[in-house]
Amino acid sequence: MFYLIREKLEKVSFDQLFATDEQFVAVLTTGQWNEMKDEFDLGIDFDPTAVSPYITEAKENYDSITGAFSIPDRTNLDNEDLRFTFALDEKGIVLIDDSHQVNRIIESMRLVKRWRFPSLERFIYDLLDHFIHNDALIMETYEDELDEMERKILNDDMVADEKRLSKIRSDLRDLRIHYEQLIDLGEFFQENENHFFKSDNIRYFKLFTDRIQKLKDMSVSLRDYTVNIKELYVTHLEIRENRIMTILTVVTTLFMPLSLITSWYGMNFKYMPELGFRYSYPVMICASAVLLILEIRYFIKKKWL
Repeated sequence: MFYLIREKLEKVSFDQLFATDEQFVAVLTTGQWNEMKDEFDLGIDFDPTAVSPYITEAKENYDSITGAFSIPDRTNLDNEDLRFTFALDEKGIVLIDDSHQVNRIIESMRLVKRWRFPSLERFIYDLLDHFIHNDALIMETYEDELDEMERKILNDDMVADEKRLSKIRSDLRDLRIHYEQLIDLGEFFQENENHFFKSDNIRYFKLFTDRIQKLKDMSVSLRDYTVNIKELYVTHLEIRENRIMTILTVVTTLFMPLSLITSWYGMNFKYMPELGFRYSYPVMICASAVLLILEIRYFIKKKWL
């Protein structure tokens, strides 16, 4: 697919692409690139398969910029990333993708994007923005979920879902790495070493880099929050265990005098005067009850109960 960057992306044929000085966007498969690369006159023998498909990066060539995108699936970060490569110069950009997902993205941009001052820089900015436009909402969703976990832990309403907490922490780590790569990419475009970009339009990359920095900061903050929740849960468990141990200790202490009494009168001595006393049994019951009540009142006064 071939487009000219005008007030909106305008789909054109391959022959029309070079019949004007207007900047262009081309979306090709690897096979199409190998067939057409000489026509784009980028001055390089760019092999898309030689670029690392696992990171987002760019590098400067003598008369072009080449690189790759690795974009996590925001619906499920466990899914495979969207990976494609690119090559650009001052005339336009070529996106090389065998998954056909980039084609759908560019088509959606063509339908909804209109530019008062069209340029290659603005197109790149909007393409990058497409990949992160829902990320602030994703961060808010994670934050709400973590807040709810914290509330339930504090209210003894739940046993922490450590598996879910670990998954959130892993997702945030992946997003943070992705944001760091995008920041590097934005700063690389800002340097504009080969002057492919108009100086007045470099601000788009600065704006994008600032937005990514905020998202990165949010991901780092939320990841720290997951650690705090984990520590809170462990502390809460320890407090609960301490309470249980305190109760068991108090109960054991309460019955220690009674255990002494039962042990004392469980001895098999023949001449124990209390054994012949008619009221020994009710007296021992009353004495045990009074002793137990006095102990309970004492523990309550000391706030041990």
